Amino acid sequence: MKKLLFYFLLIFAGNAFAQAEINWLSFEQLEDSLQQEPKPVFIYFYADWCAYCKKMDRHAFKNLEVIQQLSNEFYAVKMNAESTDTIRFEGVTFYNEEVVEKRNPTHQLAKLLASRKNQAFSLPAIILLDKNFNLLEREFSYLTSEALLGFLENR
Repeated sequence: MKKLLFYFLLIFAGNAFAQAEINWLSFEQLEDSLQQEPKPVFIYFYADWCAYCKKMDRHAFKNLEVIQQLSNEFYAVKMNAESTDTIRFEGVTFYNEEVVEKRNPTHQLAKLLASRKNQAFSLPAIILLDKNFNLLEREFSYLTSEALLGFLENR
């Protein structure tokens, strides 16, 4: 009976850990959250076609330590850089003005936060902001779980 109970608890605990995930916010939810309680912000821009973005979703963002750190210390925002949604943030309306013109249209908000001078826009793009929404750091490449943890700790 004790073995059966032990196995049941082990399976239950494993399922609880397997179901842990990042509570991704939209920019609208972020604005409300920042007004209630200022906290550093982690923004992740991706696209459906981006192989490295998919790999980060499968690995880095499923890592329990990454999930805990993002959940406890940051507001985490995940946005498709090619979204056609109109987003209102900080009193400004952002939209994707390239939808008809380009094959991979980039949303204004993604370009504003993740563009670099004299370099093409690239994904994945990760932005760290302090609680006052000032830029701390940006990364424009695939990060393993360990590299992402290091990136978060070096803020």
